[in-house]
Amino acid sequence: MITIAGIKRHSLYSPNHISNDALIFKKTVKKLNESDIMVNVYEEADLDTTEIKESFIFSMAQGIEGTKKLSELEEKGKKIINSPKGSINSYRYNMVKILPQKGIPFPKSYVVSIDEKDKIKFGDFNTRKIWIKRGDVHAVHREDVTLVYSEDERKNIFREFEKRGITEVVLQEHLDGDVIKFYAIVGSPLFHWYYLNGVNHTPFDKDKLVELAQSSAMALGLDVYGGDAVVAEDGSISIIDINDWPSFAPIRDEASEQIAKLIFQKVKNLKRSLSLKS
Repeated sequence: MITIAGIKRHSLYSPNHISNDALIFKKTVKKLNESDIMVNVYEEADLDTTEIKESFIFSMAQGIEGTKKLSELEEKGKKIINSPKGSINSYRYNMVKILPQKGIPFPKSYVVSIDEKDKIKFGDFNTRKIWIKRGDVHAVHREDVTLVYSEDERKNIFREFEKRGITEVVLQEHLDGDVIKFYAIVGSPLFHWYYLNGVNHTPFDKDKLVELAQSSAMALGLDVYGGDAVVAEDGSISIIDINDWPSFAPIRDEASEQIAKLIFQKVKNLKRSLSLKS
């Protein structure tokens, strides 16, 4: 039996999804056990004080400290899914730069240091509403992703972020249209989508949605991912967010099976590679 490591996500980074994140992790472990892979489970909060001896790690960690520790382990030769590089790329202050550079349709976004909080103002967007989002992890509090309608609201959110020690903020154009949520796994036939708020149910090219999602995951370096997109009135699609290892709540059973298959294959590849070197 092969033994690998599994890193559970800190509950701080599962706002409103603590049980869902725990369940996809638990079901993935169960599927791996059925494939004769034993999983030693570690907590993201304990990464700084725990030695991980396993050569292969699958991780739901999202926090800066945990991701930094996993990056060190990856540099020492450990194989990790999702790669901590992918998790870091998924932090908004990185993602909003990477995806447009790769040609992914993405809303106009600005990364603003809290020290330069008035550098970009509400009026710079020439629109009736904008999104303000914390720049690093996706969400810890409800206010971390907020739709604002005025300059006064923008200033209030910035003051809130400053009090909480958030150093970088993303201001993002609001795109009108049908909002779609999707889940996927690299190398798997699984691609699940649904309307988060299907206002118009505008016809769109579903193959194009899959292509944009896959291109986004590749650009960020993710194997297990989800995200959100907006379908405009003309049927064009824009990616508005990508998440590393979401909860897969609507399709948890199918997703855990496909994630386990991906891990199993990568573990086999690692074992083969190590045997060839020895």
